[in-house]
Amino acid sequence: MKKLKIILQHNIVYYVVLFIALVLYFLCSSMDHISIYNSFDSESFIITGITKYDYGVKFDLKGKEKVIGYVYDESFDSTNYYLGDVVSISGTIKDISNNTVPNTFNYRKYLINNKIYNVVIISDIKVIKRNSNIFYKIKDKLLKRGKSLDKSYPYINGLIFGVNSYIDEDVMNSYRNNGISHLFAISGLHVSLFILILSKILDKFGIKIGFKSFIIILFLLFYMFLTNFSMSVMRCSIFTMLLFINKLLKFEISNINLLLLTLSIILFINPLSLNNVGLQYSFLVTLLLLKYSYLITGNGVVKLFKTSLIAFLISYPITVNNFYQVNLLSVFYNLLFVPYVSFILLPMTLIAYIFPWLDNVLYFLIKIIELSSQFLEQIGIFKVILCKMNTFFVMLYFVIICKLFNKNNVRCVFVFALLLFLIVHYFMPWKKDDYVLFLDVQQGDSAIVSLNNKVSLIDTGGIVSYGDSEYKYTISKNKIIPYLKSKGIRKIDNLILSHGDFDHVGEAKYLVENFKVDKVIFNCGSYNDLEKELIKVLDKKEIEYQSCINVLNVDRTGLKFLQTKEYDNENDNSNVIYTKINNYKFLFMGDAGIDKELDILNKYNISDIDVLKVGHHGSNTSSSEEFIDRMNPKYSIISVGKNNRYGHPNKEVLDNLKDSKTYRIDEDGSIMFKIKNNKLKIEICSP
Repeated sequence: MKKLKIILQHNIVYYVVLFIALVLYFLCSSMDHISIYNSFDSESFIITGITKYDYGVKFDLKGKEKVIGYVYDESFDSTNYYLGDVVSISGTIKDISNNTVPNTFNYRKYLINNKIYNVVIISDIKVIKRNSNIFYKIKDKLLKRGKSLDKSYPYINGLIFGVNSYIDEDVMNSYRNNGISHLFAISGLHVSLFILILSKILDKFGIKIGFKSFIIILFLLFYMFLTNFSMSVMRCSIFTMLLFINKLLKFEISNINLLLLTLSIILFINPLSLNNVGLQYSFLVTLLLLKYSYLITGNGVVKLFKTSLIAFLISYPITVNNFYQVNLLSVFYNLLFVPYVSFILLPMTLIAYIFPWLDNVLYFLIKIIELSSQFLEQIGIFKVILCKMNTFFVMLYFVIICKLFNKNNVRCVFVFALLLFLIVHYFMPWKKDDYVLFLDVQQGDSAIVSLNNKVSLIDTGGIVSYGDSEYKYTISKNKIIPYLKSKGIRKIDNLILSHGDFDHVGEAKYLVENFKVDKVIFNCGSYNDLEKELIKVLDKKEIEYQSCINVLNVDRTGLKFLQTKEYDNENDNSNVIYTKINNYKFLFMGDAGIDKELDILNKYNISDIDVLKVGHHGSNTSSSEEFIDRMNPKYSIISVGKNNRYGHPNKEVLDNLKDSKTYRIDEDGSIMFKIKNNKLKIEICSP
């Protein structure tokens, strides 16, 4: 034991172990991850999680590997299924692709990082064997007890069991935008409170320190099981267990080395855990707070402020590279909300869980923090959009931060360096390349035209289609806005709507309400209901709008609207836009049909287009042979959803485009035409 103690006190031991774990991470990152399942007709699974949503039920299933199963049926009764039940399922494997819009959430990568290689749309699920596992029975009863608190259940589920999916989405967004969402993820604060309560109970029974530590370690192991081994719970639980073992066996290992060992253990369990944003936050913040703990001095409020400020600075690159936005007031918000959650909300959540009749009291405390957060979120001037940082800038930032935190006589130099870095980052990107990006919004249209950082957005998309079914999906929230933010774009100068169909204008209202827009351009003809609803928002926000214009000047480049006449249908009234960018010709056809194409041929002398946005998603109502022959596009873009029910694109249209290099959004993802040094460069973000 003495020799072991001497060995464990050497820092090099932990560096070597961590190095091996990181090598394992890089090896796993370079591997192809293929599921062992091709179908699910004869396979059995254990239910490890059941989540009820408005659209149906999500099952977490464990067989030879983990599987997620969805029942898309609002009336589906999940009360007949219990954790630990063995079930058989039948259904179709859902195709999960990579993100097809740059810098947006990659659901496929997220699943792989969690060792999930299949998502199944369940058509039938049958119980083969009822649960006989005592741990699952206890877990099931504990989870169901939380449901007895009707009003407060989302926070019972979040603060005790680590599942925030039931908290209202707008409320969670306000927590994220205010920089306090970490308070609603299981952390060392929560685990410490649970251990304190358990320790007091054990002390009442006179349990000795050795056996008490053993019981606490068993509790932490069960708690990880209870929370489905969520990353935040694993990090703080493993670290806490190591602290107990270290103290019990008197190894005298430093806390920093225990934290390095914690990370190594997590990576040995699942090497791709390193991609988990929660782990990155908790590990880096905890590591550097431990390393620079001597900076945190003063009374309670001062120490809390210093902790919040240091944590903010440490987590800055992670926040920016994942959410492309920081709230400068989050340091001060933490001064308000950390004590409230630590000393009021979290303890009351545990008490109400034990005594459900206190549901209304807990709900009152919940409403205080929800309304406060949503009110503070409105102070938008301190929410700063920042472009994604590359690896070099992230490394440079941490060098500056570490030098700033170190004990030295030239700290003022690094304060200046940090301020300079932040100013430079705010005014990035320096790149002034002009580009047109055709976004994958599935069955719809949307294109970004960026000219010397003046941004025009043509259409917003609106429909997400899967086979014969359609459902609303907030494309603006999940695709358009994150992309714009990732490029440091803080406003849309011109929102151009080709026409009023939902798959072109459906996301415009959400976009205008949640992102700065200077001007909106409508097409010719009367306004339909969707456009009227949008105009109400524009009037309320005092945003300028026009309709039926002929030209829009954008940074010395004219977007020419090819107006022929007013038609009796919305598609032919589409804004058709022609522009030259550094002598490269672009033509955006909206949903214009053959009649308008013929009128354009007769009225305008346009030909030999470099990039054509094909009309009406490749439908046979557009792209006549005569029109395509005259336009003679070098490149053609068909914006169409995968497996769409309309049968787009039409074979006849594809034949008409046979001499053009054709890109399809459903097959190629988003397509960017970047113009640099008068040369056209094409980049795709493939599924």
